[in-house]
Order: sequence, then C-alpha cells, then structure tokens
Amino acid sequence: MNYNPLGNTGVLVSELCLGTMTFGGEGYWKAMGQLQQDAVNDIVKTALDNGINFIDTANVYSFGQSETLLGQSLKTLGLPRNELIIATKVRGRMGEGKNQVGLGRWQIMQQLEGSLKRLQVDHVDLYQIHGFDPLTPLEETMRGLEDVVRSGKVRYIGCSNLAAWQVMKANGIAEKNGWTKFVSTQNYYSIAGRDLENEIVPMVQDQQMGILPWSPLAGGFLSGKYTRDNKPADDSRRLAFDFPPVNQEKAYDIIDAMQSIAEAHGVSVARIALAWVLAKSGVTSVIIGAKNTDQLMDNIKATEVSLTTEQLADLDAVSAIPKPYPQWMIERQSNDRLGTSNFSPNQSAVTAK
Repeated sequence: MNYNPLGNTGVLVSELCLGTMTFGGEGYWKAMGQLQQDAVNDIVKTALDNGINFIDTANVYSFGQSETLLGQSLKTLGLPRNELIIATKVRGRMGEGKNQVGLGRWQIMQQLEGSLKRLQVDHVDLYQIHGFDPLTPLEETMRGLEDVVRSGKVRYIGCSNLAAWQVMKANGIAEKNGWTKFVSTQNYYSIAGRDLENEIVPMVQDQQMGILPWSPLAGGFLSGKYTRDNKPADDSRRLAFDFPPVNQEKAYDIIDAMQSIAEAHGVSVARIALAWVLAKSGVTSVIIGAKNTDQLMDNIKATEVSLTTEQLADLDAVSAIPKPYPQWMIERQSNDRLGTSNFSPNQSAVTAK
C-alpha cells in the first residue's frame, strides 16, 4: 500500500480509501448494501489490516446508520484514533424539517454535531460538502466551515461533486478572508467516466489539491460481471439506478480491452479498472466499497497490479472522450509555446486559425 499527501496538508493517506455506502441499508441506500455490525467490523478490520488508514462516510448514508455502524466498529475493534483519517460529509437531507438539508452555517454546525455523536469521536479529519447548495451563498458555507475548523472539531475541509469554477470561487473567498480552504475534491472518476479530466484535474494540479475518486468501478458496471454477452438483467440494481450514468456500448469496448489485460496479469477485470484510476495523475486516494471481505480483498490487491506503459496507452485510447470547447482550443493554441507546433511565421492568418 502506498501513501500519498492529502493535498498540501502534509497528512499521508493510503492510496485506497474505505467507502462505507454499503453500511446500513436504510431507504434509498438499501440497494447499495445492507451490512450490519458484525459484517461492518469484518470489513473495517480487513481494510486496516491491509494498510488502509483512510475511511470515508457521510451523514446521509442510510440516514446516519453508516456513521453509527462505523463508529461502533472503531470502538469495538479498539482502533487507535490518532492513526486513522476519518472523513464524512454534509449537505444531504437528514429529515423532513425545512432546515435539515443544505450548507448554511446552521446546517453545518447541527449536522457536524450529529456526525460526531454517531461516529463516537470528538473530531473528524476531513469534513466535506457533499455537493452544491443553490440556495446558500458560498460565503456563508465557507464561513460555516471555518467556524467548525476553529472549534477544533474539524481538521481539514474538502468538497465533492462541484464544478471547477465553484471550487475556485469557494477557495478564493476563503483566501480573501483568511479562512480554511478546500484541500481535496471527491468526484466520480472511472475509466468509463473521464469527464473530470477536462476541468477538475487541471484545477487540482494547479492548486495542489487531492482527488478522491468515487465509484471507480462505475457502480459495478466495470466489475467484470457484465459483458456484451452478459448484460445487466432488467431487474438489476445497475439498470434500475443507472448510477453513475454509463455509455454502455463504449463501456463494453473498454471491458473487452481490460479483459485481455486482466488475463495477461492473471487478475480480475475489477483490479485492472482500479489500477487504471490509481495510475492517473492527481489521484490521491481511490474510494472503494465492498459488500464482503472477499470483494474488498480483490479490490485491495489492485494496488499490486502494475500496468505497462503500453497497456495504459491502450486503455486510454479505448476510453478516450472528445475534448469539449475550450479545452481543444487551449491545447491547440498551446502547441506553439510547448515546442510541438509546425506553425511557420509565413503561414497565413487563415491557415493559422
């Protein structure tokens, strides 16, 4: 297991992060997993025994059950708090009340207290906003996050599912006021979903933040279970939720390419999909979830897979997405500054365009 800096904090986190969406099984989250305490204890112990020191949860996962089960597991197993990096999130609806959702200071403070109580800890290491709140100004959100950092109940803050401009605006507000800035961003990233490479990845590299990819197996579509000859059943969770959305025909091309590489390495397709994400620039820690310890161990062993330059190039080619504007224009115009342009001063202006 390798360990990477969490943004520019100096804190080292394992290259795999244990995700806890499968813990509990309440409401919407029932389809994701229904692990109860004994199974959760096994999952957490297996993860930590294999070098994972980073655990990610959220208040909204099973409406608090995930945090409760994780907190009890940490206590039952007697794990040293100062050796773990615990992350949770705020934004999602936690009840029917008008103010039990959102990112105002009121909500942030109230929801943090609930998370700490369920987790049975006095602080969280990384507190992340779970998305954008269109009703709350970013100034209000960043001040609320600054308050919980200053209280000592939060060490660092991060974000999830924001556009690059929203992250930069939020961090700009924080910098202007001398407040705490986001050190990481948690986004969907898989070999079948590479959209964040257009804006998020360049931003993260420029700002020295960390990327925490979620759903690296595209909601199980890249687990190796599905192929063109073995498509998801009509009543499967994958088709019912279609989350995250996947271009299935393109994904089957990717799975075919990964299958041949998996056979060459003698490993599962899932490990190849994870190894590809682990190899991408800017990635700090890949979030993996599991319904049992066998599945977890297969995912953990992806850290032992070393893809060759040629294999990475083949996977990049089959999974490539068109560059949107202005990315393709920025790249084109950068050529004459990076030594790759064939432009001649005698070229006409029309041709040069």
